[in-house]
Amino acid sequence: MTRWTPEARRLQSELIRRWKPWQQSTGPKTSEGKAVVSQNGYKGGLRQQLRELSKLLREQKKSLENVG
Repeated sequence: MTRWTPEARRLQSELIRRWKPWQQSTGPKTSEGKAVVSQNGYKGGLRQQLRELSKLLREQKKSLENVG
């Protein structure tokens, strides 16, 4: 692992300021790309889907009991 000396750190900082990588970065341009990156922070949500499915199954069971 490389150790950063104060001189190396200063030089790297100067190079990055000249290079300005933050100006070269671009986000998604197409609607498909925007849709993909909109889900970057998505953590799952499977529990909510399971609750909804359970609710539907209970409703179906109740409907079947009322029919028969």
